[in-house]
Amino acid sequence: MMDVQDLSAQELAALLHFYADAGVDYLLEEEAVDSIAEFEVQKAQRQSGRKDVRETTRAQRQVPSAPAMRPSAPLPVPDDEAVAAARAAAAAAEDLAGLYEAVAGFEACNLKNSARNPVFPKTAADTGILILGPMPSSDDDREGSAFAGRYGELLERMLAAINIGMQDVTLAHCIPWRPPGDRPPTQAEMEICRPFAERLIMLSQARIIMLMGNISVRFFLGNGATVHSVRGTWQNLSVNGQDIPALPMLHPQDLILAPASKRLAWSDLLSFEAALKR
Repeated sequence: MMDVQDLSAQELAALLHFYADAGVDYLLEEEAVDSIAEFEVQKAQRQSGRKDVRETTRAQRQVPSAPAMRPSAPLPVPDDEAVAAARAAAAAAEDLAGLYEAVAGFEACNLKNSARNPVFPKTAADTGILILGPMPSSDDDREGSAFAGRYGELLERMLAAINIGMQDVTLAHCIPWRPPGDRPPTQAEMEICRPFAERLIMLSQARIIMLMGNISVRFFLGNGATVHSVRGTWQNLSVNGQDIPALPMLHPQDLILAPASKRLAWSDLLSFEAALKR
């Protein structure tokens, strides 16, 4: 086995990038995990039929060789029931703060089980400008805010080029939880998240939307659409009977991976600026 000290700087960087692409963002948990002890506790619970794991977890913490067991994931909810639950939770929210709490407390989407934080705005900018990305990145998941890290830095520079500050826009994602390993969300997961995204649009009083990335385009325009086929062409998003103009654009990630596409982004930014002045 090769020791890490034997790796060159380039080899070590390539290895770290491999782990990041695989969804490994942290090398250590907050506490040591004894998987064998966890399995024994779970087996005992199944045999005894107990539903509450808290007493067992507290008792296990007192045993030095058996660290506390992490809470097990809730049982999956059928997709149609999950969508209905999401609709009810979203409809009950009267403002963005309430909608954030509804998202944070929602248990019927399996994406929540692997995410660190819900990435969802609690307030909206009074300009009515909404920027919707696809799903949280690892930086977003860690910070609990949309467009964190280098994607946010590039977006800030893009908006500054048309005299818009980050404080002038509402930043959000169609999917509020980061999928494991940054995989694309399934169609079922998108349908579960749709009521929250649509309610966000209404409660933020969005009058114009920047729709960034391929998954965001698919989310609102259907599976047949791609960001490269519709970018730069204005679309009408019909939400709760209201049509809102939306401009599909390349995501900052697309521009980092393919810098030549920045000329397309600049053209789209000018179109967005012109629409704001009408």
